Amino acid sequence: MKEKSFTTTSGIEIKEIYTTAKPLTEAPGEFPFTRGIQKDMYRGRLWTMRQYAGFSTAEESNKRYHYLLKQGTMGLSVAFDLPTQIGYDSDHDMAEGEVGKVGVAIDSLKDIEILFDGIELQKITTSMTINATASILLAMYIALAKKQGADIKQISGTIQNDILKEYAARGTYIYPPKPSMRIITDIFEYCSIEVPKWNTISISGYHIREAGSTAVQELAFTLANGKAYLNAALEKGLDINVFAKRLSFFFNCHNNFFEEIAKFRAARRMWAKITKDLGATDEKAQMLRFHTQTGGSTLTAQQPLNNVIRVTNQALAAVLGGTQSLHTNGYDEALSLPTEAAAKIALRTQQVIAFESGVTDTVDPLAGSYFVETLTDEVEAAAQLYIDKIDAMGGSVNAIENEYIQNEIADAAYRYQVEVEAATRVIVGVNKFTQEQEGITEVFTIDESIRTIQTEKINKLKSERDNIAVEKALKNLREAAKGTENLMPYILIAVEAYSTLGEIADTLRNVFGEY
Repeated sequence: MKEKSFTTTSGIEIKEIYTTAKPLTEAPGEFPFTRGIQKDMYRGRLWTMRQYAGFSTAEESNKRYHYLLKQGTMGLSVAFDLPTQIGYDSDHDMAEGEVGKVGVAIDSLKDIEILFDGIELQKITTSMTINATASILLAMYIALAKKQGADIKQISGTIQNDILKEYAARGTYIYPPKPSMRIITDIFEYCSIEVPKWNTISISGYHIREAGSTAVQELAFTLANGKAYLNAALEKGLDINVFAKRLSFFFNCHNNFFEEIAKFRAARRMWAKITKDLGATDEKAQMLRFHTQTGGSTLTAQQPLNNVIRVTNQALAAVLGGTQSLHTNGYDEALSLPTEAAAKIALRTQQVIAFESGVTDTVDPLAGSYFVETLTDEVEAAAQLYIDKIDAMGGSVNAIENEYIQNEIADAAYRYQVEVEAATRVIVGVNKFTQEQEGITEVFTIDESIRTIQTEKINKLKSERDNIAVEKALKNLREAAKGTENLMPYILIAVEAYSTLGEIADTLRNVFGEY
């Protein structure tokens, strides 16, 4: 009888017992930061507890934000609907059926003013999951901060702004890769001077993993994309010791507890070496800071309360892996957007880990574990093989254009699905320990009238604003896009004139084309 083999989700063999490991030589807070980026980690400051939220109109999302802040959320994380993500106003034909569905509909600065009504931007951090239109949403946020009287040099938060993973795994891109990279480096340059505390990119492995990659592929493709952004900024003449400090990462956390912890530890070590090799001498420019979200694709519609256990397992792995920020999914998200009850349990999960489990009392508590240290080395080595292949192709942009990364993810997703269907990979409640469908008493639904509401708001805005100022701002943006100037100041002027998101995106579409 063939002996059963044990492997991680990435196919790394797991031994029955580990008796040695390569010793760690650095302390927490020291290069290459395997053990964490701060000397005291959570003893000094807990991770930021975020809850990803946004749906329907700005008015409705604003109510949810106030609810979450009252429950103890430490930072807001904004989800935008698909039309907003791909640069269409709510009244556009392409927006039909999607307005307010997977996030909040934002058509202009007016909507941002409503979204953050009663919330002082200088007193919170805001993460915005936005990519192709990140420059426009950031400009709206800056414009609102100015209207609130905030010092924009003090506002802090993150825009995802990671277009390469959109081409590879997710699909909400607008322009071709090269002009998209120009917009991203324009944001780097602008924010380094005007909004220095803002994280200008969150290089995302999350969506790569949601598309079906393994843990090793998530790590490798994310860091390869990070290298591409570093090189693009260096080519623009930016100082790596300045702009690299404002780069952050966004990782997924799945069910294989020790592999996920090893992935996070390896990520810090690998990024420290990558930035150092490209000329970073400031330790803060070598540090990999990251936000984690628990694995959306691991949630099941069958027996949905099992998802509470999955999310807890994943959140604990993220904390033991040294995350700086964490979002925990609602147990009902395989069925709908999270209800208030599910969002509250998700937040309470983080709070119980933080204040009751004791895992925050010492730094890197799994350091020195023969298994964890060996697995960290093995995850790093496997990820490095992928990065070397991508480097040989000329970097991530070429690897994406040649569909190498997309094909690797698709192959991994197919293998995973075959294992689930054959029940060689057990999913509790799906292919083992099944039962009659467990009922969920409440499911979150979105009112279909939202598009009508948003269209009325757009029509009212266009009748009240200074349309001559809008035309001038959009014309100047178009001319700047044809040249080489930084686009951010022109986008900010257009936003402040109450140009709509779609008008600004269309102006750039007319110059750059669509991909």
